[in-house]
Amino acid sequence: MKKERLDAVRITGLDGFHAVAPYVMPKRTEAEVSSTETFDITDLCAFMEKRNREQGTNLKLFHAFCTAVARTIYLRPKMNVFISGRRYWQRKDITLSFVAKRKFEDSAEEVLILMKVEPEMTVEHVSRLILGDVSDVRQNKTNDVGSTMDFLAKMPRFAMEIIFAVVRMLEYFGVMPASLMKGDPNYSTALLSNLGSIGAGAPYHHLSNYGTCSIMITIGTMRKEMRKMEDGSMQERTLLDATFTIDERIADGFYFAKSLRITRYLLEHPEHLLETMETPVPVSLS
Repeated sequence: MKKERLDAVRITGLDGFHAVAPYVMPKRTEAEVSSTETFDITDLCAFMEKRNREQGTNLKLFHAFCTAVARTIYLRPKMNVFISGRRYWQRKDITLSFVAKRKFEDSAEEVLILMKVEPEMTVEHVSRLILGDVSDVRQNKTNDVGSTMDFLAKMPRFAMEIIFAVVRMLEYFGVMPASLMKGDPNYSTALLSNLGSIGAGAPYHHLSNYGTCSIMITIGTMRKEMRKMEDGSMQERTLLDATFTIDERIADGFYFAKSLRITRYLLEHPEHLLETMETPVPVSLS
């Protein structure tokens, strides 16, 4: 029986619940759990403003959020698991994907960008990668995934049905070729949608049954709100909502909840974003 595929290694020795779950809920969209979390990013905004002014960087909220999510996944490996062909797989790499518009216009084309996370990366590495990738796809006509979709869009319906039937079969048996997975956000660890950049909120977003992505995150716009502090005083704070949709079959709710503590801690203690992905975060997971 196949123990490895190009992008992952099979997980064995599962308990009864997890072994049966893919048969009870065979589709990823049948196993979604969603939670909207509110983060206090007051200190993060001040940190980025100071860093940009003194170090000449161009840190943005989305860069910090991506870094916090990536490090959470790095430190919590079950967040990097997916189910395919009724089997559990541990992904070999951590990859984040997101959508960028070529221009901030309703009619502007959207492009898909995928970023591989390395152990030595910090928020500044992530920032430079995102800024470089977005700049590149905005200057060029399209990226590889966009070219493939443009090609498929010209094909007749019956041909599309045949092609995707073959693709689903390849995925089920874990033999999807690298050429079809490369650059496809449906094969990333997590897909993020920065709706705050266009002044929108953080709505629920479904997962997809195509591919292997088990985490979908929408990020809303920043807002100001008066909050009571630990010393009893009222302060105006900058808050951010984000909605996480996750395949509940890959780990239990306690694991997800504890993992979010890392994300929250990093966003609320931004100095730790300058550490590498592999650096432990001083937050209790007990």
